[in-house]
Amino acid sequence: MHFPMKKRFLIILIAAVACCMTVDAQGRRGLRINEVMVQNDSNYVDDYGLHQAWIELYNSTYAPMEISSVFLSNDPAQPKKYPVPLGDVNTEIPPRQHVVFWADGEPNKGTFHLSFKLTPGQDNWIGIYDANGITLIDSITVPASLLPNTTYARKLDGEGSGIEAWEVRDGSDAAYITPSSNNKIIDTNSKVEMFAETDGRGFGLSMMAMCIVFSALLLLSLSFYAISRIGARVSRTNKARSQGIEAKSLPKEERPTHDSGEEIAAIVMALHNHLNAHDKESTILTINKVRKSYSPWNSKIYGLRELPRR
Repeated sequence: MHFPMKKRFLIILIAAVACCMTVDAQGRRGLRINEVMVQNDSNYVDDYGLHQAWIELYNSTYAPMEISSVFLSNDPAQPKKYPVPLGDVNTEIPPRQHVVFWADGEPNKGTFHLSFKLTPGQDNWIGIYDANGITLIDSITVPASLLPNTTYARKLDGEGSGIEAWEVRDGSDAAYITPSSNNKIIDTNSKVEMFAETDGRGFGLSMMAMCIVFSALLLLSLSFYAISRIGARVSRTNKARSQGIEAKSLPKEERPTHDSGEEIAAIVMALHNHLNAHDKESTILTINKVRKSYSPWNSKIYGLRELPRR
């Protein structure tokens, strides 16, 4: 079937837009509800300095995620309760990073202020819907037993499903409250701890460092030795060719390894002649004033006239 040029362009454009929307939708499936605080009396404050309930979202993918036009809701019957507006550069979440929305019911305050509130003392259902308002990306029910200034959070960022993947956090040392940060803060390193146990005085670490340094020096010395050997071989080959001899055709003991005495004598004589070829000249410059002033316009040649030929 033959299509006119305009229709072809329109079909290609529609296909490209559909492809981009499909890729974008697939990326948004990695968006997760990560941590929720229903009643905030003395914890995190918003950009107006107020204590409000908040919902933390997490990009569990390894690519930037644009979340504009997705929907957040606290009612499954109204999935399009709050559409994330377009045009805000902060709606692009970097890979494996977080963003916080304030459930204060005041969307006129900015992109990250939702149109609904969370109710303390009762179960709060929260859901994220894709741009079509139908596809549910993620949801969680925050229990009514959640106390003020505590959060309901995933044990690991963006991982797990079901109640067993979540826990209550009260801000203690064992249960951090982490808005816009990792839910699991790694403050220890198992390898470092193991090394400290097995090598408390640092003798093994010192030996390892010295071995690395000496190995690097040995490698450098071998590299320089190989380069010098290659350079010497190339030099001998060039000298043999300058004498009209193929170095490979001669026995090893007859191959030229250095300049001959005649060559050295010729070079010395050439240098001697070059350095003594010029006379020693005086560096004194004498300037005498002419007694009679002279002008080129007074020259007699300007008074001569060429006689006509007869």
